[in-house]
Amino acid sequence: MAEKKTAANAEATKTVKKTVKADAKAQPRLKALYNSELKAKLMKELGLKNISQVPELKKVVVSCGVGKKREDKRFTETVELTLAKITGQKATSRLAKKSIATFKIRKGMGAPVGYLTTLRNDKMYEFVDRLINVALPHVRDFHGVSRKAFDAQGNYNLGLREQTVFPEITFEDASVLHGLEVTFIIKNGSKEGSLKLLELFGMPFEKEAK
Repeated sequence: MAEKKTAANAEATKTVKKTVKADAKAQPRLKALYNSELKAKLMKELGLKNISQVPELKKVVVSCGVGKKREDKRFTETVELTLAKITGQKATSRLAKKSIATFKIRKGMGAPVGYLTTLRNDKMYEFVDRLINVALPHVRDFHGVSRKAFDAQGNYNLGLREQTVFPEITFEDASVLHGLEVTFIIKNGSKEGSLKLLELFGMPFEKEAK
């Protein structure tokens, strides 16, 4: 009886180990890289004393304003479709936060003035990986992204002129062109720390002027 229990326990242990390995393999590449290598490297390079002080990507917001075209159904549908396709998540519409008489916009009323999607965890890392390694290299006359787009908290904002740089966008989707913004919200961020984090992720920043 004891031998059967021992064999059953051993089998259960093997199953648990296989599950853990499968979960590790299923982790997005950048997430696994951050946890296994980059976190310790950042701690050392930034001279931090505690691992909990290390900059960490918390969420990514992908958004697009529709402005004067908010009444253009074809345009707004294209924007909404674009965000859903490139992020794998349904976009949320946003109404005006204040009234602007010039554009006939009333606070909280009428057609949406923009759409956005907030990404976290695995979807966030997968999107960032595709953005850095697939989308940005397709930007025309690309010389790197700005080093100056960090705010005081170390969050970073990146603008793209056309949605067509993403491989998920088909020829039909590109019949109406529009830009979009990607905002990186970084925990424990600073201009220096956040820059270093994104550089280690592979973000192609423009070369510093000598």
